[in-house]
Amino acid sequence: MRRRLVAASAALVLFVVGALVLVAYVRGADARALAGAQPVQVLVVDQPVPAGTPGEELAEYVRSDILPAKAAVEGRVADLAALDGLVATTDLEPGEQLLASRFEQPDQRQAAGTVQVPTGLQEVSVLLDPQRAVGGRLAAGDTVGVYLSQVLGDLKQTHGVLHRVLVTQVQGAPAAPDPAAAAGTETAASSSAPASSLMVTLAVDAQDAETVIFGAEHGTLWLSLEPEGSETGGTRVVQPENVYGGVPR
Repeated sequence: MRRRLVAASAALVLFVVGALVLVAYVRGADARALAGAQPVQVLVVDQPVPAGTPGEELAEYVRSDILPAKAAVEGRVADLAALDGLVATTDLEPGEQLLASRFEQPDQRQAAGTVQVPTGLQEVSVLLDPQRAVGGRLAAGDTVGVYLSQVLGDLKQTHGVLHRVLVTQVQGAPAAPDPAAAAGTETAASSSAPASSLMVTLAVDAQDAETVIFGAEHGTLWLSLEPEGSETGGTRVVQPENVYGGVPR
């Protein structure tokens, strides 16, 4: 009899403890659910915002909305004043929340198809026929050698004047082919050279800019693709007297 009484008491205690734990869990879940459902104010894109739009002009493109806290995206912008002096780095579509990560200083914005100019260098552009620019295969980020040919009276010379020059932009080159569109074709689109001249922009220091400009004004320039590891030494001024190797390098 005593054993049954002890067993019944133990069962009752376990039941009470379990009930208390269950109630505490349910209350905690309710609290968590309520916390996630707390309304917060967010800024939502109402009209398409083009890349480059200043933060000061966003008022006409966005609206204020109320969402549950759990639906608000981390990094959202709560006040348009926080975007003063910044510009959109990409197109923004209606319905998306306004995020700080989509904005930056105008001087930090990198245009598509370009690479950042290293500190201390400047950009200079030259217009070249495709055969003078590696058949038009150059792209931003490549490094090239600059070769200058010129005629000085009766003297004809060619020399590699610069090496490992960074290409920051190429305009006029054909776009990279779509692999899906090119599938099943015998000749890839990338094998065709551009039909017109290319505008190649180089990052150089002031002294090298003079060399490039002189070559474009008074001679002809050729660019060679110089990938990492390529040899650039052993050049010499090539003239009619040594073009066939008459003068040792």
